Amino acid sequence: MHEARQGEWRQRYEAHKGPMNETKESKSPRDTEGHGSHTSSTAAGSLVTDAGFFQYARGKTRGMATKARIAAYKICWKSGCYDSDILAAMDKAIEDGVHLISLSVGANGLAPRYFEDSIAIGALHAAQSGVLVSCSAGNSGPGDFTVVNIAPWILTVGASTLDREFRADVVLGDGRTFKGVSLYSGDTLNESEYLELVYGGDCGSKLCLEGELDSSKVTGKLVICEEGATARVAKGPAVKKAGGVGMILTNTAKSGGKLVADSHLVPATMVSAFVGKQIKAYVSSTPNATAIIKFLGTVISTYPPSPKAAAFSSRGPNHVTPEILKPDVIAPGVNILAGWTGASSPTDLEIDPRRVQFNIISGTSMACPHVTGLAALLRNAYPSWTPAAIKSALMTTTYYLDNSGKNITDLATGKKSSPFVIGSGHVDPNKALDPGLVYDIDVQDYISFLCSIGYNARNIAIFLKEPATVHCWETKLSTPGNLNYPSFSVLFKSGKNEVKYTRLVKNVGSSVNATYEVTVNAPPNVEVNVSPRKLVFSTANQTLSYEITFTSISDAFQSILGSSSFGSIEWSDGSHRVRSPIAVRWVEGTQRHFISSI
Repeated sequence: MHEARQGEWRQRYEAHKGPMNETKESKSPRDTEGHGSHTSSTAAGSLVTDAGFFQYARGKTRGMATKARIAAYKICWKSGCYDSDILAAMDKAIEDGVHLISLSVGANGLAPRYFEDSIAIGALHAAQSGVLVSCSAGNSGPGDFTVVNIAPWILTVGASTLDREFRADVVLGDGRTFKGVSLYSGDTLNESEYLELVYGGDCGSKLCLEGELDSSKVTGKLVICEEGATARVAKGPAVKKAGGVGMILTNTAKSGGKLVADSHLVPATMVSAFVGKQIKAYVSSTPNATAIIKFLGTVISTYPPSPKAAAFSSRGPNHVTPEILKPDVIAPGVNILAGWTGASSPTDLEIDPRRVQFNIISGTSMACPHVTGLAALLRNAYPSWTPAAIKSALMTTTYYLDNSGKNITDLATGKKSSPFVIGSGHVDPNKALDPGLVYDIDVQDYISFLCSIGYNARNIAIFLKEPATVHCWETKLSTPGNLNYPSFSVLFKSGKNEVKYTRLVKNVGSSVNATYEVTVNAPPNVEVNVSPRKLVFSTANQTLSYEITFTSISDAFQSILGSSSFGSIEWSDGSHRVRSPIAVRWVEGTQRHFISSI
């Protein structure tokens, strides 16, 4: 069941932009854009037996927590989202008694300092009321330091692929076939008739911008276009307007193997930058080059292996507090089918007349509600658990191997994904229901964390729902890394080759008398010592502590300065595996982060 609430969450927007033009957008809480429908139905949509986007992904679909109730708060409008509106809506949701908040929004550029971040402030307000806030990590990958929503009381979610693709392969005139993806739903090209193939860069615009393609060179032809400047789905109409009959869209080199299926308005497919380079080389070396696009529809397969980390998914390190590893987890966020509004087309282009009940789109916005829905199931199973305990269960039970048994690949590089890309790993719903141990954190711990990064009582007051006296000299952590977080992020600085953290774990397993032993997978150039190496529990919900010491063992600090190294530790009682990733960086002695915490 869906409930919609609306009111003051446009006040700042209208104060800045002026009265809303209701001929172009609605003050109603109704979703007129599609993003909110998609994310909310992913989190808690009811079972639908014959869902799909035209001929694609047809079958049963449902949200993560189908019996949950949704309260939707409209905070974003055509010209953006305003901090005060976001914070006001979050506080209203808390007042209304929600149990979880899912926010598929985030800052542009570098994540702001916590006391300047409305989502961080609102999320700590939520934590004080027992409400877990999950947020998207951002779509600014694959660059480093791009992850947003990085406060430690937020569950930060990156995006991964599924074992399902929507194939539309390119077959060149020389017989070579290259994989592509597309959600084109109109009449396809004659697959037995090869068409002349040209590169947009040779015809006036490599980006295939409207009005810049030379009609005399593209009419009746397939056109190779490069991603950038305009929406991917806007390039096809530009090709058609110039007389072209289809498009092969290639992504940028920095995006590596990224393939995102789009609901194109002309016969079109997307290929990777590597493939695009080969196709362009074929065009430049072959007189009268030709190709066809073969639309294969929905393909479910174990090859290529999945999941993979999406190239667009924003990455760490955390630039505000590098001692906190971000993102936390990854979840499905590429080519996701979910509900859609009837008020907008699937492409959001004004020239697109189509209206659908379901749409397939990609982003960390799609990944976040998957995890929020799982958190709802955990909260229902364990209503007394704190937000931090739920978050811990989701983090320490993740998997980091794909369905071929190899480490999850980063689509941006084609190599093994690091914790800066996937955090603790890919969420595992069934294992999260029985985590064995949890790393719990209360609000006072977060206050102590804020003290440790230099915040004073005035700064911290912003985060508190009720006035309170804060004495940082009494509560300050020795280091931000001593927050009882379920993962480890370590900085070695010149002249300092040892870092110590303390952690507390609570036994929430069914066995009161449980003994956990630790296995250490030390990062290269680092020695990791855990003490004690065995935790013996004897009472229900008992909490025990351990100390973990990281020692840089490289003799040549300068040679590894600026580099990173990764590992993990795992506590196990034979039936539970409680895993925490380790990320280590070697930095200059004066470097802590790019933006100071205060």
